[in-house]
Amino acid sequence: MSFDTLKAYLDLTRLHFFMVWPLLFCSGLFLSFPRYGGFSWTLVGKAALIAFLGFEAGFVLNDYVDREVDGRDVDAKLTKYWRPFGTRPIPSGGITPSTALLFFGVLVTTTSALILTLPYPNSLYVLGIMAYSYLMEYFYQVKKRDQEAPLAQLLGRTDFTLFPVAGYLINGHPDYVALLYFLFFYPFAQAHLGANDIIDTENDEARDLKTIPLLFGIKGTKSWIHVFSLLHLVGAYLFIDVQGTVARYGIIAGLLVLTGANILVRRGKTPADWMKALPLFHMTMLVYIVSMIADYFI
Repeated sequence: MSFDTLKAYLDLTRLHFFMVWPLLFCSGLFLSFPRYGGFSWTLVGKAALIAFLGFEAGFVLNDYVDREVDGRDVDAKLTKYWRPFGTRPIPSGGITPSTALLFFGVLVTTTSALILTLPYPNSLYVLGIMAYSYLMEYFYQVKKRDQEAPLAQLLGRTDFTLFPVAGYLINGHPDYVALLYFLFFYPFAQAHLGANDIIDTENDEARDLKTIPLLFGIKGTKSWIHVFSLLHLVGAYLFIDVQGTVARYGIIAGLLVLTGANILVRRGKTPADWMKALPLFHMTMLVYIVSMIADYFI
């Protein structure tokens, strides 16, 4: 494999974020241990691998479905944030569409094989969420090309929301804790989506995509971010009740970081201004999930 091909795969998989997805997934898993027992490092390792391969497959699917519209990009600012070498490898010719589709199939097959080693019905829960999530990812990418209301965003973001819930179901079962995690994470996922979209407005105009700024304008997108952040605060109030001391402090700290992100969004006037807020959204999530995992041990 040439170095250029290697760089293309690193951009396709956004590999510099590789540790985040296992941590997010395992935050749900570690939340299940006090309620269902079953802790083992073998299970944690298996869950981390399922998370990594499964999420990477989602990235590949995203790029495959959007391979034509992504070639219309005019501003590489967000691309350089998400991809270590700042390229979109399918439109640029670094990876062919057929190779990307084959890679997606290999990742999904490997992830499915790992999931099937889980006990029943946990394997069924996780497989079901995985299948639903890939369908929603496809729906989101296609629906936002032609819509008058944000259906793609409201439904499509459930795939990301269910990711840590699937981690919980690796060991646990559908219950009120899983529901509370969903209610906590869904508004955050929507606020995060709004932050991505407000930065990428120029590209979305070139792609003719009906993203949040193209539907509601910049002012409306800011309101989207703020309203969903407030709903996330409500979800946090409910979710914090099932957390231990460390996780509670972590959630409070994360909410403070998220407040800072919202202030930057509110005051910002250009994509460069709003770009400063995006790492704070990711820091918020990282504080949440690390504190939830640490809570099990402390």
